[in-house]
Amino acid sequence: MTKLILLDPLSQERLNRLASFLPSGWTLDNARDRSEAAQLAALQGADFAITGDVPVTAEMFKSPGLKAVHKWGVGYDNIDCEAARANGVRVLRTTGSNAVSVAETALGMMLALQRNLARGHVAVMNGTWPKSELGATSRKLTERTIGIVGLGYIGKALVKLLQGFDCQILYFKPNRLDADEEANLGVTYVELNELLKRSDIVSLHCELNDSTQDMINRDALALMKPDAYLVNLARGGIVNEADLATALLSRQIAGAAVDVFSVEPITPDNPLLGIDTALLTPHLGAISNDSFAPTVSRMIRNLQQIEDGLEPPALDTLV
Repeated sequence: MTKLILLDPLSQERLNRLASFLPSGWTLDNARDRSEAAQLAALQGADFAITGDVPVTAEMFKSPGLKAVHKWGVGYDNIDCEAARANGVRVLRTTGSNAVSVAETALGMMLALQRNLARGHVAVMNGTWPKSELGATSRKLTERTIGIVGLGYIGKALVKLLQGFDCQILYFKPNRLDADEEANLGVTYVELNELLKRSDIVSLHCELNDSTQDMINRDALALMKPDAYLVNLARGGIVNEADLATALLSRQIAGAAVDVFSVEPITPDNPLLGIDTALLTPHLGAISNDSFAPTVSRMIRNLQQIEDGLEPPALDTLV
């Protein structure tokens, strides 16, 4: 039997749905909670593991018999890839699988911020009617300048969605696109500081690494326009949450939509909680029910190739 462990605790309904994609002779189990002790216990005797947000630590990669860990999604900052290499464990991901879902969420957040949709909803649910107050700060998304930090699968999907709004789109990434691709997408490359200064909305879609840790900090936020918005669907560590909270409370920027946090699930002491210009969601940008089947099928297919002694697609291979 081939044993697969899902490290993120899921409902029984979703576990049953995932199990329906397994090949004959495979079994599925789930870690009982997010603690490392529960993860290590679940990995005993496992051939493969899938993680969404749960960290896969060096100790976990020492689990005897573990052949591969598959990321459910794209970002792998929660996986100790060096430990994987040291222990001969493969690491895979589903490159590009959530690009449209994240891009659509980013667009939805932009509209919600510009049109005060979340603030209006909360107010009405609480029995108030701040039509004049919120109307005075509502704006159209059409013809705004959008700055995209990171222009991979997700950023490019977002560009396509924004084309119908006649936005000017600036972008920054370490490796600039070639001129033909820039022209085809209708985007303009600028350095990060210029992007922050010129953009009405800054949308983050880059990896979390040593160079992007706390990239959006007090100094970066000070470059933004006072009526600008920040959208983060990348990783929590890219934004210094304390600095962002200060910028929001002082009205240094107009608002922010945040789907990812430095500690997840979010803790009660997170400085962004309770700020009326902050739109917070529980890391759901990459999730959509209609992408479940193709993503799970792709993960299982990649793991089955390793089980069969074959090489999985290079696009999905990290280690």
